[in-house]
Amino acid sequence: MTSYKLVMPEDMNHYGFLFGGKLLMWVDELAWIAVSNDYPGFQFVTIGMNQVEFKKSVHLKSVLRFEIERIREGNTSVTYTVCVFKHDMSQAEQEQIFRTDITFVRVDENSKKISLHEK
Repeated sequence: MTSYKLVMPEDMNHYGFLFGGKLLMWVDELAWIAVSNDYPGFQFVTIGMNQVEFKKSVHLKSVLRFEIERIREGNTSVTYTVCVFKHDMSQAEQEQIFRTDITFVRVDENSKKISLHEK
């Protein structure tokens, strides 16, 4: 899945850069959309990200491209890789600014783990 976000003034910290927490929120939100599309009707919660390292600063009005790909499926959990790039319409090469693997677990209405293969 590919998605884009425009960095707006409300996304900035007091130094004029994108808040790291805002980027993490977008990563979580967009990966959740991907898992929900892949497993319609199932309920998922985020259980972890393998790494949080911000490689480049992001400025106001930057366009970010999010590439989300499923990489692993277990019995109750599924993991996606999320790569974030600064998207510059004038350049063919895009600069990767962030990458992580995010894992979701399927839960029932009582927040108990449930198999991905159970209906």
